[in-house]
Amino acid sequence: MAALFPAEKVQQPCPRLSEQAAKTLPDARVYSQRLPQCPALALYLLDADYPQHLLDDETILRLMDEPSYWAFCWASGQVMARYLLDAPHWVAGKRVLDFGCGSGVAAIAAAKAGAAHVVACDIDPVAQLATARNAELNGVELDICGDFFAYHQPIDIILVADVLYDRENMPLLAEFARRAKTVLLADSRVRNLTVEPYRKRQTFESSTIPDLDESREFNQVNIYSAQYEEVASDGAQC
Repeated sequence: MAALFPAEKVQQPCPRLSEQAAKTLPDARVYSQRLPQCPALALYLLDADYPQHLLDDETILRLMDEPSYWAFCWASGQVMARYLLDAPHWVAGKRVLDFGCGSGVAAIAAAKAGAAHVVACDIDPVAQLATARNAELNGVELDICGDFFAYHQPIDIILVADVLYDRENMPLLAEFARRAKTVLLADSRVRNLTVEPYRKRQTFESSTIPDLDESREFNQVNIYSAQYEEVASDGAQC
């Protein structure tokens, strides 16, 4: 199945990230690519021509043990970025933390949308490197954090994209709501989140870049929010 929104390759390589990707994906190459739903943003991502369907069993197992989440812009991340760019009042002038940032796409969008301070948080050191490189690529400044629970500075809003694929992460939702007045969550795995105080706001269609040939149901991304202060109307288009 072709990607719903194929990326535009910018053809700027990143040798250091290619080297990291090749540790689990032989001969992998990472290039900068513009996001089809957020053409103002570019990310260093796995080459879309990589023969993902020809991987042997050993490579697949290695990839499962050490997944390179940062080498993809997941559907929820792209939707979150578009949402923030279309509705910057969520982050403008605020202290933002992007949890499980991966490529850093949501953090970068928040910075572009006028956030006062952005922290991109991920426990994976390579994701931290990728986020730093992607921030440079987009001309924004971010702080990088490896441990959410060790970060004790004030946070106005927490961004969470594609974290609930692992149901063991569900208890984090309560922690997010305790740490910030607003939480904005984008997820393609949870159809109806019933955890208080989260409320579904909108649903968008997107796809992962590069294409992973995922089930169509995972192209439906829901936006949820937990709020203790009312935010202006969305105005977001995707």
